[in-house]
Amino acid sequence: MRTGGDSGLMTISEVPLLTRSHRVIRIDLLGHGRSAKPADRSYATPDQGRRVGEAMDRLGIEHAIVVGHSSGGAVATALAEQRPDLVTALALINTGPSLNAFIPSESAAIEPAQWPPTDEQIRQFASTGFSRAGYQIPQELLDEVRAMTYHTLTATMQGTRHYLEQQALPDRLTALGKPLLVIFGEDDRRWRSSSAADYRTVPGANVELLPGLGHSPILEDPPRTATPLLAFSASHAAQTG
Repeated sequence: MRTGGDSGLMTISEVPLLTRSHRVIRIDLLGHGRSAKPADRSYATPDQGRRVGEAMDRLGIEHAIVVGHSSGGAVATALAEQRPDLVTALALINTGPSLNAFIPSESAAIEPAQWPPTDEQIRQFASTGFSRAGYQIPQELLDEVRAMTYHTLTATMQGTRHYLEQQALPDRLTALGKPLLVIFGEDDRRWRSSSAADYRTVPGANVELLPGLGHSPILEDPPRTATPLLAFSASHAAQTG
């Protein structure tokens, strides 16, 4: 399994569950994680998808099962549109199918003058990303968000919005004809989990809801998230290389 998506796509706790049987490549998109954060580059979703493809080319990857979490799912879709030869199958985790599924945030916004934010500001801002009772946002994630710039954060959000405004993901994925797995934390507070059913219009799509988890099941419960991923990848891994 090879993965592409945004910062936090595959966490430290998730990756070991997948690497027992698959080769996993975790990619930090431009503006995220350890990647550069220039102010003069495009953060549009198709451009991010192109960069993922270029990174995979440099690694000599010819075929991949591509996994994306949240906005990373939109990037994975863009990559498949641009490089259908490269993408064998897709798995989208808590990726809203269209803007109609978006839940307006109740968390406090961080203003440009407040950047870089404190740990508490990030916790409040990111609170809708988690729903599991008693879950504590890890320090690693707080540090990754703070390492972003205000520009890269907002430009990435705008890029995802524009991509979804142009065409809903189920329509894009239907045209691609790729095997599809959709995983959704049932208690997502950013995208209506009921919207996961929209992906059922994609022929052969497999939709899995995870009760008790929110927008970030890869963090909230890595083993439960890995189970459908491993089953899906086992069905398609023979085509990767």
